[in-house]
Formats: sequence, C-alpha cells, structure tokens
Amino acid sequence: MSKIVFLFILMYTSLNAIEWLSYEEGLKLQETNGKTIMIDIVRSECHFCNEMEAEVFDNKEMIKYLGERFIAVKINLDKDTLPLGIKIHFTPSFFFIDKEQEIVKKIPGAWNIQDFKDLTRGIK
Repeated sequence: MSKIVFLFILMYTSLNAIEWLSYEEGLKLQETNGKTIMIDIVRSECHFCNEMEAEVFDNKEMIKYLGERFIAVKINLDKDTLPLGIKIHFTPSFFFIDKEQEIVKKIPGAWNIQDFKDLTRGIK
C-alpha cells in the first residue's frame, strides 16, 4: 500500500515540477529521446535565478511546455562545473545543446513566461 501512495506522490510531483537533471543524466536521456538539452546555469544566491524559478519554472503551463520540448538540466556554478567549454557572464544563462553536443542557442538573463516561450519556440 505504501508503494502505491509513493508512486502517486511521485507522479503528482513530476507533473507539477520540472525534473532538473545533471548534465550527465541529461546526456543519457538524450540518447533515448533525442530532445535538445536546456541547461539553466545559476548561482545559489542569484536573485534573478530564484525569481525565474518561482515565476516561470514553477508555472504548470511552462512545466508542460518545457517538458514536451527539452531535457531540463540545471548547473549551479557554486557546486558544479560547466560542460563543453561554456563561458558565461552572468546568471541565469541558458544553453541549448543538440544531439551532436553543439550549442544551438544561448539565452542570457531572466525572462517572463511569454518572453521565454518566444525565445525558445524555434529550438529543435
């Protein structure tokens, strides 16, 4: 019985939150589903990173939109190293990585829901 309750909680949480992966986990998933990796580069005390998390990435519509299009990877510069020789000037910054491990788009800065959708709409 407790396993069933746990599964329901897990399913509910995954439908109502972005499942942020490490870059290595994202690469493994990309091998099976072929989606573009979206890397969100943040710092722990970054005001705009936290604001974007609360106002954009916690939105149910955005969770669905991003989940259908991308593999969500979060890299915290206070704890993790950047892959692919990526260099950034400020956080948050977003990099979109295709199956060949090429950067197909870079989006610096924090955005509202509609602007972020518009900026990511054509990425495949």
